[in-house]
Formats: sequence, structure tokens, C-alpha cells
Amino acid sequence: MVAINTEESQSEEKQTFIWRFNRFLERHLPEGLYTRSLIIIVAPMVLLQSVVAFTFMERHWQTVTKRLSEAVSQDISMLIEVYETYPFEDDYERLIKMANDRLELSLTITPNGELPPAKPKPFFSLLDKTLSKYLAREIEKPFWIDTVGRSNYVDIRVKVDDAIFQIIARRSQTYASNSEIFIFWMVGTSLVLLTVAIMFLRNQIRPIQQLAEAARNFGMGRDVPDFQPRGAREVREASQSFINMRERIERHVEQRTAMLAGVSHDLRTILTRFRLQLAVFGDNEQAAALENDVNEMQHMLEDYLAFARGDAGEIAQITDVRKILEDIRQDATHTTDNITLLIDGPLQASLKPNAFKRLVSNIVNNACKYAENITLTGSRSDGLLLISVDDDGPGIPSDMWEDVFRPFFRLDDARNLDKPGTGLGLAIALDIARSHGGNIKLKSSQMGGLQATIIIPV
Repeated sequence: MVAINTEESQSEEKQTFIWRFNRFLERHLPEGLYTRSLIIIVAPMVLLQSVVAFTFMERHWQTVTKRLSEAVSQDISMLIEVYETYPFEDDYERLIKMANDRLELSLTITPNGELPPAKPKPFFSLLDKTLSKYLAREIEKPFWIDTVGRSNYVDIRVKVDDAIFQIIARRSQTYASNSEIFIFWMVGTSLVLLTVAIMFLRNQIRPIQQLAEAARNFGMGRDVPDFQPRGAREVREASQSFINMRERIERHVEQRTAMLAGVSHDLRTILTRFRLQLAVFGDNEQAAALENDVNEMQHMLEDYLAFARGDAGEIAQITDVRKILEDIRQDATHTTDNITLLIDGPLQASLKPNAFKRLVSNIVNNACKYAENITLTGSRSDGLLLISVDDDGPGIPSDMWEDVFRPFFRLDDARNLDKPGTGLGLAIALDIARSHGGNIKLKSSQMGGLQATIIIPV
């Protein structure tokens, strides 16, 4: 039992770690597919180049530098040994000539000299450390070196008896100085490969972006006339599925519109016959009651058909939102005089004008039924069209803010949104907002009542 519990605990810890790691990636990775794909390409390449560079530095650069430093140290050791073995009697020309011709070292011998004071060691100099190590091992005499004073040369001074040997060697004789060529080619080829990969990736991502744009436009009720499947096989399949789905939806909408047109015509014909028959009855109490019922039935029929029809058949176009809001305010003055219109800057967007006007009108008319003062505000912010309707009415409880958008939902007290209607006003409004790719949000208004905000991406 203990072993089983231990395994379950380890499994839970592993799952928790994986979940946290995934959450970390979600928070810190870019959201765009193109950027994420670019990271997938760049990160392994950078890691690979780093490993290759480290291997080169460790196995080639340091090894070659060690071998070169060891060889120069041995050459200097040989010169010192020759100097100590054979008397030159202050004539050092043959030794200097031998160092220059045979070993390609510039040798200067100064009798009765002293070594310069020690300099601080360079912190990151591989040459200084390696050369010092091999000089100490090969010559076993006091020495002084300068690897940074003259960029192309190395200055080595050794105290031999009372004389100072100054040897000037080319840096390439002691140091693997061609490493920058390797770095240059590594970086250059990486840039070329990255450029090719980015160009190829951009061509692969573009069809996905076009598919997303087409789906977004179709969801907002806009035409997508020139969209064609492109890209990889999977992307073409997804694009073709989108086209098939769009055709099915359009066919369904056309059939529903035709059916609703027939139903509307037949029902209106019956209501018209009712009105004609009521006209024959003359003016009496029973006829007046029946006429009110017919009018209410007419109103309910229009609401039902409007809800079922939505905004079908209307094409999105560039619309002057300011003019629509001014017209709605003017219409609302027949119900209340205390309605204020506030518009921040020019407001133009691609909308279905009649459907959008019905959307805002439903919200404003609902506010007019239950409030004395109303403020209608229009603005644009961060690619969004924002239309807010504030009032000082009784408001709606926050736990019912989502319920009021359900078809036929009615409040029993406080504020009945469609009284004495059908309970479809806000449902129709939300349906139109979503057909534009937007939404409607409710919250408490600073005026004391309700604030309804229409949010439409533009």
C-alpha cells in the first residue's frame, strides 16, 4: 500500500510539474503562429551552433593554441640551451641569425639587463595562460611575457644568467588566430539558412492567415469573394472545409429567408382579413378588444420573424455610425426628451446598417421604457466600435445579466425588459451583435441604472 501511494504521489508531482511548465510556456511564448514557428526553427539552430562552437573552442582552438605555445616554448628553450652550451664571447650574431632564419623568431640579447615589472594578467586570455604554463615547464627560468601590448606579436623576455633574452614571435606562431574564420562561416551560413527558412515559413503561414481572415470576415457578415485554398495539403483541406461550411450556411440562410417570406405573407394575409371583418362590425367594445388583440398579434409576428430572420440578406458596407445614432436619438425623443448623445470623433465602420440600427434601437427603446434620463455614447478604441447606453432606471440584478439575452426570457419584477412585448428585444440585439463578430456587455451604470455596451470589431 505504501509503495502504491508513493507511485501515485510521484505521478501527481510529475503531472503538476508538466502543467506548470505548460502554463509557463503559455504565458511567455508569443501568441502568433508565425512567431512561434520562427522560434521552433531558430532555437534548435542556435543551440546546435552553440554546441558546435563550444566543441570547436574546446577541441580545436585550445588544442591548437597549446601545441603552438608548446612549440615556441621548446624553441626558446633550445636557444637558451645553445647559448649556455657554446661560448659566443659577446658575439651573438650567429645565435640571433639562427633564431631568425631557422625558427622565425626575432631575438635580442641584452647583457646585464633586468626583467620589466610584472603586469596584471588579462582575465580572459587563453594565450597568456597557456604560454606561461609551457614556458615555466620548458625553460625553468624567470620570464616575462606581454600578449596584449602589440596586437600581432608576442613579447617574451627570459633572464639567462646576467643577460635578458627578448624574443618577439608572431601571434600566429603561438595562438590559433584563424578561429574568427570559422565563426564567420558559421554565422554566415546560419544567416543564409535562417533567411531561406523565414521565406519558406512565411509562404507556409500566409495561407493560414488568409483562412483566418476569411473566417473572421464571414463571421462578421462580410463577403469573402476571392478566397481560394492554398498552401500545404492540410491547410488546403481546412480551407475547402471552410468553403463547404460557408456554402451550407448560405444555402440554409437562403432557404430560411424564403420560408419566412412565405410565412410572413400568409400570416399577414390572415391578419388583414381579420381587420376587414372587424371593420364590418363597426365601433363597439367587442370590436375594439379584438382589434387590440390583432394589433398585438401583428407586433408579436413581426418580432418572431425578426428574431428568426436575423440580419439575413443584408450586405455589410461602410456606414456612418454617427448618423445612425443621431437618427436613433431623434426617434427616441418621441418617448423621452431626456436622452443625450455623446460621440467621440468620426465613427465609420463596415456594418449592416439596417441590422445595426435595429440593434441599437432595441437597447435604447428598452432603456426608454424604464428610465427618465438616458445617455447614448459612441467611440472607437483599439480596433473596436463601442456603443454604450446608460440610464437611471431600476437596473437588473447582476446574476441575471446573461439570462436576459435568452429568447422569451422575462423578468417578473424590477424591470421587465420587453413588457408588454415578446421577450425577444435583447435576444434579437445580441444575435445581430454576434453576426457582426461582436457582443453586448451589461454592468451597473454610474447614473444608477444599467449600462449596456455594444462591442463590434472594426
